Amino acid sequence: MIIDVHGHFTTTPPQVAGFRKRQVETFARTGLALDEPPPRVTDEEIRAGIEPNQLRKMNERGVDLTIFSPRAIGMDHHNADEASNAVWARYCNDLVARACGLYPDRFVPACQLPQAAGVPPRDRVFEELDRCVGERGFVAANLNPDPSGGHWSDPPLWDRQWWYPLYEKLVALDIPAMIHVSGSCNPNFNPAVASHYLNGDTAAFVQCMTSDLFKDFPTLRFVIPHGGGAVPYHWGRYRGIAQDMGLPPLEESVLKNLYFDTCVYHQPGIDLLLEVVPAANILFASETVGAVQGVDPQTGQAFDDTRRYIDASRSGNATSREQIFSGNALGVYPRLRSHPACAGCELPSVGRPHHPLDGAAS
Repeated sequence: MIIDVHGHFTTTPPQVAGFRKRQVETFARTGLALDEPPPRVTDEEIRAGIEPNQLRKMNERGVDLTIFSPRAIGMDHHNADEASNAVWARYCNDLVARACGLYPDRFVPACQLPQAAGVPPRDRVFEELDRCVGERGFVAANLNPDPSGGHWSDPPLWDRQWWYPLYEKLVALDIPAMIHVSGSCNPNFNPAVASHYLNGDTAAFVQCMTSDLFKDFPTLRFVIPHGGGAVPYHWGRYRGIAQDMGLPPLEESVLKNLYFDTCVYHQPGIDLLLEVVPAANILFASETVGAVQGVDPQTGQAFDDTRRYIDASRSGNATSREQIFSGNALGVYPRLRSHPACAGCELPSVGRPHHPLDGAAS
């Protein structure tokens, strides 16, 4: 069983992006939300976007199930107000739910949140979480640590007044959050997929490492995408900084709650990730179809075929690969366990991710 925890609906028909463009233009011109319903998308259009793209690559690469969420760079929290973003998030989440409904054995939904720069995540975010998780079977959410789009003007993730009510909601729903930024309106961090994304991953890790966030929420689970940004490469730096600051070792302070995906697009990078980070904290992912879609001229293989790197890595073994490919996901995303495709799957018996209901050590 292979579960990809990081997939996006990047292949929506053009009227979807056109609607967002009108939302943003209306808000920029009037300061008000667009008074227009989202455009219709047919099942045929959804199939035409997914079958020759995400589904084809899953079949070619032997991926059984993908956790599927709206296009990350399209969350676009920085370009409009909370009212506009609530309409946009609902529209995008409904499209994801429909796609998953068309292919229920292959895709499981995760939601976009209606965040907005300068607005703490409260009622509109909670309402969308309740709707997606409680009514539509979503198993996770994407949380943007920087809704300002590269200006980092909102408080850090450890801020109690700003973020803690959202964490209480995530814990109550028993779902993890993938910490995933969106686009950047700061030209220093463009293209966002090359810089802002990795900045966000790294900053989120440091904010968690240097705070009491997981003391206050011992069952909260975050997934840091793109291999954790700079974190695995500088693992010694972060261990040393934690020691110098009088903080607990990383194994105690963050590794019961933080997980890294495998959206790393070359063999040495995956080898490093598997060598440095415990296997119990790594989740298979490819971000297909995502930021890097071409073929590596050095290998003749697609950059984003991350299964190939894991299979070839000497840093793992059969047990760790089983953890990474499926077992860990079932621990981090407990709502996956009831999915028919996961029937018969078991959590790994060694080093499995902590979850309050599975009997793992706290």
